Amino acid sequence: MTAIVAAPEDLRPVPNEAAAADDRSFFGHPKGLAYLAFTEAWERFSFYGMSALLLLYMIQRLLLPEVMGGVLGLSLFRSALENLTGPLSDRAFASQVYGLYSGLVYFTPVFGGLLADRLLGQRHTVMLGAVLMALGHFMMAFNASFLIALALLIVGSGCFKGNITTQIGHLYPLEDESRRTRGFAIFSAAINVGAFAGPLVCAIVAQVWGWHAGFGLAGALMLIALVIYMRGRPYLPKDSRRVRGSSKPPPLTGHDWRVIGMLVLISAIGIPVVVAYYQETNAGLLLIEDSVARDLFGFEIPASAFVALDGLFCFALVPFVLLLWKRQERKGREPGEMGKVVIGYLITMMANLVMIVPATWIDADPAVKVSMIWPFLLYLLNAIGFLYYWPTLLALFSRAAPRAINATMMGILFFSTFIGSVWMGAIGGWWNAMPHVDFFLWHAGLAAGPLAAMLLIAKPAARLLAPRMLDQGARS
Repeated sequence: MTAIVAAPEDLRPVPNEAAAADDRSFFGHPKGLAYLAFTEAWERFSFYGMSALLLLYMIQRLLLPEVMGGVLGLSLFRSALENLTGPLSDRAFASQVYGLYSGLVYFTPVFGGLLADRLLGQRHTVMLGAVLMALGHFMMAFNASFLIALALLIVGSGCFKGNITTQIGHLYPLEDESRRTRGFAIFSAAINVGAFAGPLVCAIVAQVWGWHAGFGLAGALMLIALVIYMRGRPYLPKDSRRVRGSSKPPPLTGHDWRVIGMLVLISAIGIPVVVAYYQETNAGLLLIEDSVARDLFGFEIPASAFVALDGLFCFALVPFVLLLWKRQERKGREPGEMGKVVIGYLITMMANLVMIVPATWIDADPAVKVSMIWPFLLYLLNAIGFLYYWPTLLALFSRAAPRAINATMMGILFFSTFIGSVWMGAIGGWWNAMPHVDFFLWHAGLAAGPLAAMLLIAKPAARLLAPRMLDQGARS
């Protein structure tokens, strides 16, 4: 029997007709999904465009002796990092910086969630994040402000990312699990339009007009995201607020704490998968730069442009994945949330196992150039796996986390990506220090462990996190 529980009066969101359960004006989903999805698409365009340039920009430009001395604080930062890690080559140092940056943008959403839950609300926190990120992108156009720019991007992403994702979940009734998961899949598709176009466009701009032009373009795109978000505010769920006169929210129940514990466990289990997936943009990029034949009709494709494949596949495959889930639903065979996560981890493991084939050839002859089909396969399989587990986890946390700390719990999910990204940067430094076959075997194992763990906890997690219907006043 489904339990019926009332939401605490002082935590109910302000009613919003546009986010009502019967709003299906955007391909069967609320209109607010369109604005949030397009906002995130432009933000990801800027983010992935800049990220695709970052590693090679450091190696090929910023770390040159005649340039590095003019970057505020960079020599001091490198010395501090090497005190922890030991001496680092330029490539290893760049990999560490890339991993730290990639990780910290997923660490700060915890604090962005707290800021929204306790003080500003999701809307104002998202807008603050967009402004900070735009400033960071523009400051990347100058060598001297490199570290300041990264700091602004990290803080801005913390304000932006978890809170806009939380708003997606609040567009749907609590019990509408299937439509919410598909809504997050559509949201992920829009994100990956930006993730595809950003690296491609910014890489070409950087190659033709220089690194700083590519970074400046990313800043302009972030401003477009801010404008779209502000235009869509009437269609977004209102921020949660306390009823006037209430002193503090009621304490979390025992069930709430059990749910929190399970969600934290699930996010922790997924940390090694983050390493296995995101290494494609770190060590995978070095493999493409050094060992992939990139000539196409007389034009050499920039290595950083290959990062666009992840966005392309994650966008192009969404309709097929949604169609598959819809057909499975009609037959009563659609995997549940835990099942989709398990399938995603399995496919991520397979992506790394496939790369053992070209790695064997490269280990035998470091001068060999392998076909572009291999990075295509890596990005394709990783994208399929990602589409199974990541939108599902977003929908799960949005639905199951207690309302009083919903944005904070979304930040905790992103925090697992922080840990995995930092770990990814450290392991990426092994690329030139170990056989490439062993490197990919390591990463296949990093996906296999979470796969086994999720199989063990799938049934108890599904029971504990099953939807508990709230009265409509609590979610409308």
